[in-house]
Amino acid sequence: MSYLVFRLRGLMASWGEVAVGEHRGSDGIPTTSALAGLLCAALGLRREQESALQAVHSSYLFAVGVCSEGVLLRDYHTAQVPSRSLLKGSKHVTRKDEIAFPRHELNTMLSMRDHRQEVDHLVAVQAQPGAPYTLEELRHALLQPVFVLYLGRKSCPPCAPLHPLVVDGQHVLAAFSGYATKQGTSSSFVAKLAWPEGMNAGVPADLSQRRQDRLTHRGAWQYGDRVEHVAMLRQEGA
Repeated sequence: MSYLVFRLRGLMASWGEVAVGEHRGSDGIPTTSALAGLLCAALGLRREQESALQAVHSSYLFAVGVCSEGVLLRDYHTAQVPSRSLLKGSKHVTRKDEIAFPRHELNTMLSMRDHRQEVDHLVAVQAQPGAPYTLEELRHALLQPVFVLYLGRKSCPPCAPLHPLVVDGQHVLAAFSGYATKQGTSSSFVAKLAWPEGMNAGVPADLSQRRQDRLTHRGAWQYGDRVEHVAMLRQEGA
């Protein structure tokens, strides 16, 4: 099995969870929608290209080796928003459309937004049959991305090159090991492994959980559930 393996390191990242009320949380494991979105950005796909975005999101599986989930940072955030009565019957596709009202008619929304500091993840990408791009084409796109890449939010760019490589292995852990060998590093720093149905991780799961990060419609910001398996490989800092 061939995998595209790359490394995500950042001073800050934010992997969005289900947003309820004023709190915008961040998981310690990158969401599948964020990883697929990163590939879409590298390929130069735009938000209005719904079918092309859906093809990428549905054609690749992502396994994540967590080297460091990072330290939680909570940001007190304010934003201007119109009332529901103002939005009713108006077209608001973008943020610019949403606040295109006289300032005195806008309200202030308070929220808490979580980020992760000093994150470090290995990512393995597996192509499904009929995938629109080969792993080598994706590797080239990550080396020369069309749009700026970021870790969940636009304010969170990677702090180091991704160093993408196509690696063969019987399973994800073997691919990580082969990647580390080619990079001259050690794969033993992976503390946790997360993967979806359809991937051979090379290790049994310690737990399985549901995450609502599977894109169903980009234009409407709609996401569905998926099952994610997680294995604890060692304690961080051990």
